Formats: sequence, structure tokens, C-alpha cells
Amino acid sequence: MNTAISMRSNTKPLAIAVMLAVLTLSSCIPALKVREARKNTPSTYAHATDTTDAAIIPLKQFFTDPYLRVLIDTALSGNQELNIMLQEITMAQNEVRARKGEYLPFVDIGGAAGVEKVGRFTRNGAVEHNVEVDEGKEFPEPLPDFLLNARASWEIDIWRKLRNAKQAAVMRYLGSVEGRNFMITHLVAEIASSYYELMALDNQLQILQSNIAIQQDALQIVRLEKQAAKVTELAVRRFEAEVLKNRSKQFEIQQQVVEMENRINFLVGRYPQPIPRNSQAFSSLLPDTVFAGLPSQLLAYRPDIRKAELEIAAAKLDVKSAKANFYPSLRITAGVGLNAINTTYLTQTPQSLLYNAVGDLVAPLINRNAIKAVYANANAHQLQVVYDYERTLLNAYVEVVNQLSNIKNLRSSFDLRAQQVDALSSSITISTNLFRSARADYMEVLLTQRDALESKFELVETRKQLLNAHVDIYRALGGGWK
Repeated sequence: MNTAISMRSNTKPLAIAVMLAVLTLSSCIPALKVREARKNTPSTYAHATDTTDAAIIPLKQFFTDPYLRVLIDTALSGNQELNIMLQEITMAQNEVRARKGEYLPFVDIGGAAGVEKVGRFTRNGAVEHNVEVDEGKEFPEPLPDFLLNARASWEIDIWRKLRNAKQAAVMRYLGSVEGRNFMITHLVAEIASSYYELMALDNQLQILQSNIAIQQDALQIVRLEKQAAKVTELAVRRFEAEVLKNRSKQFEIQQQVVEMENRINFLVGRYPQPIPRNSQAFSSLLPDTVFAGLPSQLLAYRPDIRKAELEIAAAKLDVKSAKANFYPSLRITAGVGLNAINTTYLTQTPQSLLYNAVGDLVAPLINRNAIKAVYANANAHQLQVVYDYERTLLNAYVEVVNQLSNIKNLRSSFDLRAQQVDALSSSITISTNLFRSARADYMEVLLTQRDALESKFELVETRKQLLNAHVDIYRALGGGWK
């Protein structure tokens, strides 16, 4: 039930009484639960004291591989998911424009034409049949009606309800921009990781082919040893099986290469085609030290944290806008136009001129459950986005700490695996020479070659993981979108 007060002189006492009643009822607003977001973070990452943050490094300086940079540039313009996000930003911008229009005056212009036959024994009928118009002519029957008019309406934003809603839309628009930046960081990281994965597969394929050549040489030696009756047919069969197994593995890696190339093409936004790359340089790629800076810098560089902070600001404005629904709203409507029973009379003024102006003050009086529910939901959403902000900040800190530890452990692991590869690579020649001089069993040669192959594969995998950790720490710090 609503109370409407027409702004006329003969209703002033009633208007004042109703306004007092409305203001009294508006004071009975549910209490608001307020909780400020905790923005405090640990002072450092695991006792690191450097203040330089890798997130400030531009994308093209962080990734120096020219082929990788071309892929990233192509993805930033062709990735379909990113382009979908850009349209969402446009939609958010249009929402701001719509919200702004709500607290500005609305002006409509229109025209109308109609005809009406009323009963003679009605008020309008009696007037028409007893009142004469120009030169003794009666009203025509049925009675035409022609109208040209302009109407204006304006809700005076007394409590800033509409302006707060517009400002909340602005915050969400800015949040959608940060959401795009967050997507860019992940897209760049995924392309870089996939690119390094592709280079690692190329190197594993090259290592496998080299190992097959070594095993085929060993197979020839075993066959000669069998002819000299130094080994049995079992040794020959075991070496043949090992060669066949590794030749089969080539096709598995080749399929992985095809799938990874197509994965990169999908991220870039194009149909499958070869991915240009310099895989020979992979064996010399070792990332430089990444400086994490201070945890407090995450607030400025991480797009998801910046977006969550804007969501808090928007939610607070939503609460204010919902609270304003408890208060009276003032709407002014006015109109001016020309109205006549004949089109020739429309231009005769002031006879055909009409105008009106009305001010309505409306406030909820009884059954305000819907307004209370909207206000309660806005309040709950405000608390929700505060918790989401704290969760996002905590997650960002944990990601950085995990990647810093990961890089440290992968570097140590890589050094040890490199030593392992050197030891096993030299063991192949030693085991082969011992076998020729009958001082080692053929199984020792076979197992040494197998262990050497696995160690080289693991070294390539560790290098790839180290490069990916380098990418992930850059993403976790908030780099890659500038």
C-alpha cells in the first residue's frame, strides 16, 4: 500500500501529516551489519627483504623469445574468450549509461487521434448535447479527438538512491576491466607454459632418437657377440625389444606434439597450423632470479584483488541505494500540448492549449517486506564480497609463497639431475666397453642405457617445470597484463 500526496494547496495539512508519518516509519530500518575487509598482509615472503617486484616488468621484456612474443600478441587480439570478456566490459559500460539516465528527467513527445461516442444520458453526453461551439454548431457525434503533446517526468533523487546505483555500476564496470586484466595474465601464462611444454617434447623426441641410434649400435655388438658364442639369443631379443619399445614411444611423443600445437593454436584463436619455435635453444634456457617484492604490492598489481576491492565499493553503494527505498520519493510530472476535436483547431491558441504539472510524494507505509528483503540481501552481499576479497588476497599470497619455494627446490633438483645425466651418459660407454671385454653382463649395458634415457627425460622435464614456475610466479605477482 502506498501513500501518494498531490502537491496542491488544499492538501497541505494532509501532506505534512503524511510526511511526518512516513519519516517516522522510515526510522524503523533494520540494523546494518558492517565488516571492513582486512587488507593487512605479512611484511615479507619467507624473510625476503627485496622490494623490487617482477610484476612491473612489461610483458615483452619478461618473455624474450621472439616466437613466444608473436604468439602472445596474436592471442591478445584473437582469443575468443578474451573477446567475449571485452563485450562484457562494453555491456557494463552501457549499464553505467542506463543508470545515469535514471536520475535525469524523462521527456516524451507524441501524438494521438481517436473517436468517441458517449451515451446521451451521461455527464459527457449531456455536455455535448447542451453546449454549442462555433456559430451555433453542436459537437459532432461521434466526437473526434486529436492531440499533440510533450510529457516530462523526473524523480528527484533526494536520498541519492539513483546516483548510488549509478556509481555502483561504475565500480562494476571498472571491476570488469580488472577481470579482463586477470584473464590476460592467465592467458599469457597458459600460452607460455604450453610453448615450453612443446619445446620440451621436441627435445625429448630428439633425445629418444639419439638413444635409439645408440641402442641399435649396441644391438649390432650383441649380434656379433652371439655369432662368437659369447652371448645367447636371449640377449639379442632383449636389445631388439628395447629398440622397438623406444621406436614406438616416438609416435606417442609425436602425437603429444600435435596436440600441444593445436592447444596453442586454440588459445591464439586460429585453426591448427605449425607453431614456429627454436627448440634447440631449450637446453640452454634457465630463468633468471625473480624478485617477488613485498606482499603489500599485491594490492596494486594483482587484477583479481583490485577487482574484489571494487566489488566491495559497489556492494556498499548497493546497500545505500537499497536503504533509500525506505524513504519517500518525489516525482514531478508535467505536460504541454494541443488538443482539439478537429485538426484545424489544433493551431488555435490559447483555445487548444493544455498543460499540467503534478508533484507526487510516495513512501511505503504498510507491508514493506519486499523492501526489507532487498535491503537484507544487499547487506548480506556486502559481507560476502568482503570475505571474497580476503580469500582472494590470501590465495594470492599463498600462490607467491608456493612458487618461490617451488623455484628454489626445482633449481636444486635440476643441478642434481644434470650431474646424474653426466654420470649415466659416461656409464653407457663404460658399460659397452666392459661388455666387449666380457667383464660386464649384457643386462648392465641394457639397464645403463635405459637409466640414461630416463635421466635425460627427467632433466628436460625439470627444466620445463622450472620455466613454468618462472611463468607462474610472474602471474602470481600480477604481471603480464600491462
